[in-house]
Amino acid sequence: MSANEAGLQVFPLTPDRWEDLERLFGPRGADGGCWCMFFRLPNKQFTAQQGEENRQAFQQLVENGPEPGLIAYVNQVPVGWVAIAPREEYGRLARSRILKAVDDAEVWSVVCFFIDKSYRKQGMSTHLLKAAVDFAAQRGAKIIEGYPVDLTGRTYPDAFAYHGTLSSFQAAGFVEVERRAPTRPIMRYTISEKE
Repeated sequence: MSANEAGLQVFPLTPDRWEDLERLFGPRGADGGCWCMFFRLPNKQFTAQQGEENRQAFQQLVENGPEPGLIAYVNQVPVGWVAIAPREEYGRLARSRILKAVDDAEVWSVVCFFIDKSYRKQGMSTHLLKAAVDFAAQRGAKIIEGYPVDLTGRTYPDAFAYHGTLSSFQAAGFVEVERRAPTRPIMRYTISEKE
């Protein structure tokens, strides 16, 4: 059953939904003990606490708020995750040559997706992106930014598409504003006055 056909619901990740995220991420913390801490930590610290310490750090972040992203459900089963927060919460972006700031605008950033294997390649990322735009807009964001992989003419293992794909961002209404590497566009969605 695809996400388009099913009873898809998307909610902010609050402490009462933590066990659902653990269920979705599994014992490997989504991928390699990341627990969605990769963009939040310097590389040395991230590597040192990969696994259980990253899990504890992310759980603490969820408990302290505000919500660091959204979790998607189909028939009450957790099937997808998207991380979204103000860009300044993701220090790795500022340190990146490819993903450094385009300008001095205040933006919210979508940095990561994790989708259950049975719901990949069915439009779940686009659903999550649209929900992320709404989530950020409700919190005052004017620009939402993302850093997908451009898979045009290429194939990637799913594990390397955690940034999302260019086609998903385009389908959600994002437009490319910068590209400093052949496969890594910087995409933006600007909230209009009418929204």
